[in-house]
Amino acid sequence: MANQSFDVIIIGGGPAGYPAAIRASQLGLTAAVVEKDKLGGVCVNIGCIPTKALLHSAALLNSIRKEAKENGITTGDVAGDYGVAMKRSRKVADQNSKGAEFLMKKNKVTVIKGTGVLTSATTVKVGDDVLTATKAIVLATGSRTKGIPQIGLGIDGKVVITSDEALFMEAAPKRLAIVGAGAVGCEFADIFNAFGSEVTLIEALPRILPIEDAECSDVIAKSYKKRGIAVHAGVKVVKADVKDTEVTLTIEVGGKTETITADKVLMAAGRAVNTEDIGLEKVGVKLTDRGFIQVDPATLMTSVKGVYSVGDVAGPPMLAHKGTREGIHVAEVIAGHHPKAIDYSNVPSVTYCHPEVASIGLTEEQVKEQKLEYQVGRFPFSANGRARASNETDGFVKIIRGKKYGEILGAHVVSGHASEIIHELILARTNEYTVEEVDLAIHAHPTLSEAIAEAALDSLGRAVHI
Repeated sequence: MANQSFDVIIIGGGPAGYPAAIRASQLGLTAAVVEKDKLGGVCVNIGCIPTKALLHSAALLNSIRKEAKENGITTGDVAGDYGVAMKRSRKVADQNSKGAEFLMKKNKVTVIKGTGVLTSATTVKVGDDVLTATKAIVLATGSRTKGIPQIGLGIDGKVVITSDEALFMEAAPKRLAIVGAGAVGCEFADIFNAFGSEVTLIEALPRILPIEDAECSDVIAKSYKKRGIAVHAGVKVVKADVKDTEVTLTIEVGGKTETITADKVLMAAGRAVNTEDIGLEKVGVKLTDRGFIQVDPATLMTSVKGVYSVGDVAGPPMLAHKGTREGIHVAEVIAGHHPKAIDYSNVPSVTYCHPEVASIGLTEEQVKEQKLEYQVGRFPFSANGRARASNETDGFVKIIRGKKYGEILGAHVVSGHASEIIHELILARTNEYTVEEVDLAIHAHPTLSEAIAEAALDSLGRAVHI
């Protein structure tokens, strides 16, 4: 490689880093991405993409089991093979990673394999070579899974695993306990339940999917219990007895304890950011009290001039699409442009379990905490013609409307395809449309999205189909 000079050097080639490089190149800057593994980062290789491929396989398996006969489809015995589904998911992930490689070549971005370490505000060491940045360095080192070693739940990759190991298993375990019932925990509960595992979902907070609106969490909890997933919310794991072939967890709820024994425990209780051993202290890059890299929210510059940070390592929400927007934003800042500030209150949240959960803005609990005057509009998919035709009647659309001006304070969707349906409301909220203006849009019939129009009407006290 030898010593080289670029306008911008990005450490990390995930969903925040590689878009930053592409946008920098589009703006006429020379850019290099330093990546120690595959391009695409956690999301493409061991996160979003392979997980969604497995969720598709799980949904297909469940659909065939439950709906084939009533839809006039004759099948023999239906069985799931997690190993086959896993191999398909790896192909999908590899395709996406190769797609990122193609984009680097297309946009004339130099990709350097290795671990990047800051040696100054303008230099990065990769192995024995030193790269120089004439304009900026961008830190996009991402995050990783973590265990709870203080109670004996350190990750060994064999019986105490993370999503990383789960995505490469050849077979579904007979008994699986999942610690953490956020998006990752709920998605893997969905997957492994479909492939025959006896799944126990454990969450310390009072309900699963704790950052979502409480009504959304309730729908998923009921759906999971109906499917045979044991759901324990508001419990604390106080002890773990890890053996070679199984783990016994002691959980505490209401002052009483009980034990859960599983062949594997999947840790899904949060992530740790990758700030170690990349030269932050030497250069003077400061961290927040929560351990994220401290950045100016308008420019994403760190405490060191010319050094920026984006993605998970720069703070929550730790979502790929938030990181991508930050990567594009920071490239424009470095190029001397003045992009519109990122509205972190408008970052959507999606959990891709079945049914899916998607949201934008405030939950009803948050609206109450802020003492805002509001009206709620709801429409159940059980009253939606397309949902009935598709046998996807679980869930609802919920719109929280500002009482005085009609603004969308928050919107929440639980349904099949909620991840797609929510974007109408994301666009509306981003552009400050009122609920009344959403109602003015004629929605095609029959569609799942008609539920948005009906929820809008309901918030105005004039729903038609309920």
